[in-house]
Amino acid sequence: MSLVDEVRSFNRFYTRAIGLLERHLPASDLSLPEARVIYEIAQRRCTAAEIGRLLDMDKAHLSRIVGRLRARGLVASKVSPEHGRHLLLSLTPTGTAAFAAMEDGTREAIAALLRDVDAGSRQRLGAALRDIRAAFGEAGNSAPPVLRPLGVGDVGWIIHRQARLYHEDYGWDWTYEALVARILADYVAGFDPAREDGWIAERDGRILGSVFLMKSEEPQTGRLRLLYVEPEARGLGLGHRLVETCIDRARALGYRRLTLWTNDILLAARRIYQAKGFRLVDEAPHHSFGHDLVGQTWILDL
Repeated sequence: MSLVDEVRSFNRFYTRAIGLLERHLPASDLSLPEARVIYEIAQRRCTAAEIGRLLDMDKAHLSRIVGRLRARGLVASKVSPEHGRHLLLSLTPTGTAAFAAMEDGTREAIAALLRDVDAGSRQRLGAALRDIRAAFGEAGNSAPPVLRPLGVGDVGWIIHRQARLYHEDYGWDWTYEALVARILADYVAGFDPAREDGWIAERDGRILGSVFLMKSEEPQTGRLRLLYVEPEARGLGLGHRLVETCIDRARALGYRRLTLWTNDILLAARRIYQAKGFRLVDEAPHHSFGHDLVGQTWILDL
C-alpha cells in the first residue's frame, strides 16, 4: 500500500472513530465548523480574518458561520482599540457556557474511545500523534527534553536506534550494530557507579538521545561514548546538553581528562566536541562498517 493509500485509509478510520460524520458534536448542537470557530474565539480575542487564516477557511463560509453564532447570542464583536476597522470577536456568557459543555462532551467522548487502550498502547499512541504533527511541520506544545538515568529496555533501544540512524545517514552496515552491542554489554556487565554513568534524553516518554561516561584502563581518564541525538531533536542544543552533562559528571567523579573516539564524517558531533574544548590528538584511516573511514581521538583536560 502506498503512503497516499495509507493516509486515506487512516482518514476513513479516524473519521469513523471520533464521529466526524455526526451532524453535531457531543453534548452540543454546534456543527464541526461552528465548534472550530468557537474554540478559536475561546482561546483569545481575535478577528474573523485571523480565524480564517488559522483554520484555512473560506472567507464567505466563515462570515456565514460567525453570523449564525452572533444571531444565537454566542459571539459578540467590538471595534479593536488598536485598529478602528477591525472587529474583535469574543464569546458571550452564553457562548462561554456552550463552549464549556462542548469541551466536556468532547473530552468524555475521547476518554470513552481510549477506555480499553492499555498503558503501553497509550504511550505509543501519544508518540505517534506527535510524530504525525511533526511530519507536517507542527511542533506542538511539547515540554523541553529531560535527561534521566538508564532504565530497563534502554540499552536495547539505543543499540537499535544507533544502528538504524547510522545506516540511514551514512550507509553503515550491521557490523556497527555489533560494535554498539559489545560496548554496551561490557558496560552493563562491569558497571562501576563510582566511575561510570549514562543518560537518556527523553520528552513526553519518547527517547531523543543518549550519552555514556565509561571508565578506561587509565584510572584518571574517562571515556565519552555513544553520543547520539534523534533527527527530530537536532538543532535544539540537546547534543551540547548531553556532552556537557557527561563532562560535569567526569569532573565530579575525579577524572583528570576525558577522551573519545569518533569518525571525521560525524561533523555535527565534532563541532560539539570542539565547542566544549576537546582537542584532536590522533587520526588514522580504517575500513569499518562497510566503508573507508578516518577515525579520530579527541581529549579534554578537566
